Amino acid sequence: MCAMLIGSFSNIILDYIFIFPLNMGIFGAIFAPGISPVISIFMMVPHWTKNKNSFHFVKTRICMKIVRWDLSLGFPSLIAQISSGIVMITFNAIILKLEGNTGIAAYGIIANISLVVVAIYTGIAQGAQPLISRFYGQGDRGQIQAVQRYAIFTIFALSGILYALIFVFAQPIAAIFNSECNAMLQEIAVTGLKLYFISALFVGYNIVLSTFFTSIERAFPAHILSILRGLVFVIPTAFLLSYLWKMTGVWLTYPATEILVALLGFVIYKNEYRKEKM
Repeated sequence: MCAMLIGSFSNIILDYIFIFPLNMGIFGAIFAPGISPVISIFMMVPHWTKNKNSFHFVKTRICMKIVRWDLSLGFPSLIAQISSGIVMITFNAIILKLEGNTGIAAYGIIANISLVVVAIYTGIAQGAQPLISRFYGQGDRGQIQAVQRYAIFTIFALSGILYALIFVFAQPIAAIFNSECNAMLQEIAVTGLKLYFISALFVGYNIVLSTFFTSIERAFPAHILSILRGLVFVIPTAFLLSYLWKMTGVWLTYPATEILVALLGFVIYKNEYRKEKM
């Protein structure tokens, strides 16, 4: 944990040092993320060299059954990462036609903040994952449900706080990125912040639910949720709503998609729960 945290914070600090004091520009912005994992590795070297270390290479055969499990259970995460890029390209193309470069700049503000919000939810889900997997292996159904409830409650509480902060402080948040004081950019970004992040509660729920299914070796429901969130719902919805309501439709695409997936995910979860009880 220390190695991960120090590596991540060093990335932030080195970004500033390389870009501004050293005037390395874009190269500095790229070089800093390349160095930060190396710092983390060097921090862990002393642990690897100790006798207590149990992490080491061993000679073993390739077990295709385990490989299939890895590919199957990792597929939802793969879809989530790939689809984020596809969705960003789609949104950029639609917004470029509606509001030009100013609209793209406004979406850039929202997309960057969204990355931070999703990272928080992903951290909660990944924190719960090993606990759920452990209790699943032990057959402790009560603890599985408890960890799941704690994760969802934390998501709900954080979502309420995050959306309230974004809604109340939408003007100053947009202004941070609007150094030229472009009135049109400010207006588009503020409206976008207030509408786009209605999705906050549902995004967190969907991420935790997908991770939950993966943790208990239910790969298929996790696949369904990931594909629907990432590709099947969001892209057609973006084109439909942007056609109906222009930029308002674009901002409402993400909430609409996440709400639909959350409802479907709840139904799947209840169905899986009944199967387990039977």
